[in-house]
Amino acid sequence: MTTVAFIGLGIMGGPMAANLVKAGFDVVGYNRSPQKIDNLVKAGGRGASSVSEAVKDAEIIITMLPDSPDVEEVALAKDGILANAKPNSLYIDMSTIKPSTAMEIAKQAQEKGFGVLDAPVSGGEQGAIDANLSIMVGGSASDFEKAKPIFEAVGSTIVHVGPSGSGQTVKAANQLIVAGTIELVAEAIVFLEAYGVDTESAVKVLAGGLAGNRILDRKASSMLARQFKPGFRVELHHKDLGILTESARQAQVIIPLGALVSELMASLKANGNGDLDHSALLLGVERLCGRDK
Repeated sequence: MTTVAFIGLGIMGGPMAANLVKAGFDVVGYNRSPQKIDNLVKAGGRGASSVSEAVKDAEIIITMLPDSPDVEEVALAKDGILANAKPNSLYIDMSTIKPSTAMEIAKQAQEKGFGVLDAPVSGGEQGAIDANLSIMVGGSASDFEKAKPIFEAVGSTIVHVGPSGSGQTVKAANQLIVAGTIELVAEAIVFLEAYGVDTESAVKVLAGGLAGNRILDRKASSMLARQFKPGFRVELHHKDLGILTESARQAQVIIPLGALVSELMASLKANGNGDLDHSALLLGVERLCGRDK
């Protein structure tokens, strides 16, 4: 039985680790919040009291953490992954971080003899629960093949997209498309409501035509009901759009709509909505229209 260390058992990491247990892996989990570790133990996994304890006997190590500094600390610190894992282990970071950070960590990991992949995911909390995440993977083809059983236990669309850092680059593009689509759906809903249209019927016919998209399929009903329980929080999407705009600037790529939706997400966070689902961009549209009263 392959031993997998899983660091970061939050909204996404918790169900992903549980699905690895269901698939027959020996999963050892660590999280700063002990309750998250207890949840994994209840699901059939094992708990660890530190990163170093979690990784010391693992063949495969996975991190699912909020941001680039978190991954750097866990991967590179003296009590972290590279200093304490077994030689020739495979390290897979499934967080969403800067492509430049992913490439630097990969360089240091490879110098110490580790296999390393950056493999961010898309699909939100429900995708993590249902094990049908989309996984975009950067790194060597051989490491990708070695990791396939892991990816198949948590995802349904699994694609090797290039060398180290490529997974994070594709994820940044994904976050641009998702945020932009949510914003357009939000604007359409406010527009329809302003004219007294039967919005449920309108969404149904829109979803069946060329305007159809997964945001309409998955988010429109909760947006109409103003229910923004987080599947993916505003504050995290705000962070991801920061990665996008910084990376685009470095590559001298102009993204006018991306820059705008990044500002709209930032406004939503600044107005105290950071803990809501990113579909709460609807609230920002209502504020702009003076319809939030």
